[in-house]
Amino acid sequence: MKKLKVYGTGQYLMWEDEKPFFYLGDTAWELFHRLTREEMAEYFAVRAKQGFNAVQAVALAEFEGVTVPNKYGRLPLTFTNGLPDPEKPDTDGEYSYWDHVEYAIALAAEKNMFITLLPTWGDKFNRLWGTGPEIFTPENAYAYGKWIAKRFQKHWNIIWMLGGDRPLSTHLHRMVVDEMGRGIAEADPDHLITFHPCGAASSVDAVSSKSYIDFHTVQSGHGFEGYESFSLLRRTKEVEGNKPFMDSEPRYEDHPACFKAEYGCYWSAQDVRNNAYWDMCEGACGHTYGNHCIWGFTTKPEPYFPFAWQEALHHEGANQIRFLKELRLKRDFYSFRPAPELAEDDDAIGGHIAAGRGEKYAYIYTPQGQPIRANLNLMGGNIIRASWFNPRTGEETFYKLFPPKAALFAAPTHGEDWVLVLEIME
Repeated sequence: MKKLKVYGTGQYLMWEDEKPFFYLGDTAWELFHRLTREEMAEYFAVRAKQGFNAVQAVALAEFEGVTVPNKYGRLPLTFTNGLPDPEKPDTDGEYSYWDHVEYAIALAAEKNMFITLLPTWGDKFNRLWGTGPEIFTPENAYAYGKWIAKRFQKHWNIIWMLGGDRPLSTHLHRMVVDEMGRGIAEADPDHLITFHPCGAASSVDAVSSKSYIDFHTVQSGHGFEGYESFSLLRRTKEVEGNKPFMDSEPRYEDHPACFKAEYGCYWSAQDVRNNAYWDMCEGACGHTYGNHCIWGFTTKPEPYFPFAWQEALHHEGANQIRFLKELRLKRDFYSFRPAPELAEDDDAIGGHIAAGRGEKYAYIYTPQGQPIRANLNLMGGNIIRASWFNPRTGEETFYKLFPPKAALFAAPTHGEDWVLVLEIME
């Protein structure tokens, strides 16, 4: 069985043969709950062509996931005393809910994609908002975690993700997550485990120093609180820098800005790219894209969900995000680190000029096409080769050769994002 693991220094993810793995995920939270098998096949076919290698989906979904059946009329759990019972998954007969989940996992494997599997959405243990109901205790969380991990541990393409967009506000909430994590880790020691926090937060706020967590994520989210996702990643690294980290839910394409459809402003492909390239330069082990009309699989567009999901599948940001992965894997992967010293920053909101470097190269990202003042004297070497990488097309174009001195670079266009690629010539 193919196996994913953490790179030795704790920065990145890799395969067992030490080939680098850059996680490029999509949020399809309601995948199991709302799609037919034919619709899932359509979804995976498109996302595979777009370069995604992971899909984040929830077993006990947010939208009445334990009380409203899936497309085949099946619920995930049987009921005890009027409530869905996590210790009694409904596996009877053909086309059970869990057979449907397994079918999706197999479809993803055919496309060489991971399913990042959330055992439950957070409202099932902390109904701070949403529909719940709250059904988990530490005892049944352990039993359910062990059961679901045992059920699916034979599949190579599983990453476990605890949490589910709710804070761990009480000791009971923390116990539920700890016990679920313990159950999963005991039944399935061969797959990685992470945590999905609520908006503008990091998993280190909830599960720092937990042995069952292999890598951390932040949710920079859809408002202004986590707009500068790179700040959340920096804080995550400061708290627990010996584990990889990434953004598992940044601004979604087509999401109403700040959750207000009445503003008439929706996050765009450029907003999506800004978070993605900022995060890459911080040394993230991967990145998650999302479209607001995909995660819940919208069928009837309205102002808050403006497109049908089949149309949103092909939107601009989804077709462009693969270029992030391709750029990151193009050069020496494991030597890469944040390098803020290489460029003069712009501290205006939305203006952050991000820089990261490997042993013999560097990437500097200008989110709005601002001029880049680069400290080439800190690169080393005698000659620096400069190129421009276009995040909209994936094209890299040679620009000029420079001596190792401070230099000013004017982006090819103003108002659009670009990546300056610097390479030390032998």
